[in-house]
Amino acid sequence: MTVHPRALIFDLDGTLLDTLEDLADSGNAALAALDLPTHPVDAFRLFVGLGVPELVRRMLPEADRDEATLSRAGALLVDEYKRRWNHKTRPYPGIPELLQTLRSQGLPLCVLSNKPQHYTDLTVQEFFPGFPFASVRGARPEVPNKPHPAGALALAAELRLTPGAMAFVGDSATDMRTARGAGMLPVGVLWGFRDQAELTANGARHLLAAPADLLTLLEPPVQEGA
Repeated sequence: MTVHPRALIFDLDGTLLDTLEDLADSGNAALAALDLPTHPVDAFRLFVGLGVPELVRRMLPEADRDEATLSRAGALLVDEYKRRWNHKTRPYPGIPELLQTLRSQGLPLCVLSNKPQHYTDLTVQEFFPGFPFASVRGARPEVPNKPHPAGALALAAELRLTPGAMAFVGDSATDMRTARGAGMLPVGVLWGFRDQAELTANGARHLLAAPADLLTLLEPPVQEGA
């Protein structure tokens, strides 16, 4: 089945960029500074996705989620991430080529992330230098984080498109719920932080095993007699 959106919104962490190790290293450094137990890198797959405050809450032991510890751990995490946000982070294989092809086809491309705006901008500039995204939105105090649809709807308004004319591509329940809440087409990727079961359970209409699969999904139908 082919789809024909007029614009695409991409999640960032787990969709365009593999940021897991830098996030995990930063989180574990913060925990170690508090003499609290650290976690395997893979555990952070389930910690990330809803913004920094929720990441901090999830990585702390339940007995240490008081306001003072949450605040201290959050400050330490931010400080640690400043030091290593680009140490191990890389685009997923095939992503740069996918973006270039989509752009050459004239589709406006946007980024919507729950990463703070500053780091959303930094990582996009670092790993996709010179790439003309139509808009790049991270977490902002005045806009609720995903899965609230406000950020996605703001992008639709910026592009002067109806939400139904856009597809939202992401790797988590958060992204699929955002897409559905905004009335956009939910497209799940299988190379990110979460699995197929989560994506399907939260309304993914299409699943991509590799970045190039999105191009196949978007291919125009073959005309009879062509």
